[in-house]
Amino acid sequence: MGNIYKRGNVFWLKYYRAGKPYFESSKSTKESDAKRLLKLREGQISENRFPGLKIEKVRFEELAQDLIEDYKTNGKKSLDRAERSINNLKKYLEGIRIIDIDTGRINQYILKRQDEGAENGTINRELAALKRMLNLARRATPPKVINIPYIPHLQENNARIGFFEYEEYRSLLKALPYYLKPVVIMAYYTGMRKEEILGLQWPQVDLIEGKITLRAEDTKNSESRVIYMTGELLETIRFQKAVRDNKNPNCQWVFFGEAGDRIKDFRAAWDTACKTAKLEGRLLHDFRRTAIRNMVRAGVPERVAMMVSGHKTRSVFERYNIVNEDDLKKASKKVAEFHRENLKNGYKTVTISDLEGVEPCKENIISH
Repeated sequence: MGNIYKRGNVFWLKYYRAGKPYFESSKSTKESDAKRLLKLREGQISENRFPGLKIEKVRFEELAQDLIEDYKTNGKKSLDRAERSINNLKKYLEGIRIIDIDTGRINQYILKRQDEGAENGTINRELAALKRMLNLARRATPPKVINIPYIPHLQENNARIGFFEYEEYRSLLKALPYYLKPVVIMAYYTGMRKEEILGLQWPQVDLIEGKITLRAEDTKNSESRVIYMTGELLETIRFQKAVRDNKNPNCQWVFFGEAGDRIKDFRAAWDTACKTAKLEGRLLHDFRRTAIRNMVRAGVPERVAMMVSGHKTRSVFERYNIVNEDDLKKASKKVAEFHRENLKNGYKTVTISDLEGVEPCKENIISH
């Protein structure tokens, strides 16, 4: 089916598939290496497993570009995150052939990222982007990848537990520039995500009914939801409308900057305000946990709280339903009050004298 010949000192192969000739370098000066490769190719062809030589030339950056195009084509909201993941992957994988990316190389990548101080959650997002690239390449016609290496998933222990007490919220509000105050008020009362807040437009706001309608394309989980406003929040949005009508009547954004444009990156102003309020390290996303905790504390049924915050699964919702030490103290006080009520109803409480003479045997430990 094929033969071996030399080009200079390197052995080359010539073989056929469906009548089409293929020429491939063995990349070796040893005839035995060329024979083994020729035997491998002839076996792949006879079993219809020959992928073609183009697959062996595909490099990381080609699949990275395919991933970006897939995100754009499908209008995925996490495009920015995918691009950040690709940029980190590029530092180690750019220019490398896909067939050379195996589990060993992936483990090396993990160690390098950990040495840089990257959290396991961040690394997992990057590895998920790599896995998505490989899956897209395998489903392509013709396929660009035949085999996908095992990609490990790291244990994540870096879940944030930050939230704002009411006094901290007011302190931060006081330190923020005027155009960011309404953003924080919205986050505190509703637990809406950052992009849901900054992307909110006036057609989605009904000031007569006092409600906000988030469309499916505006939310992370692609499900629409309605949020009602009262009190300070409703007054804030009414004030925003008055400012907009007076200064920027053509502005479509509910929350806008000094020039009437959409607010985008406000990291510097946020960090300055947090430093002034002595709340360094806090994130706007911490208000999401705060709003959920406040709703549960106020007696809002958890199912309703999930509908307001936009959580689809209870497991994720529970991660945001923060319990702090004050909650635990209140729980202890409620238990004590419960026992005091029992005493009022004639029940006898256990005292130290009741325990005198009780042998600390296994049966007593279990029964008491």
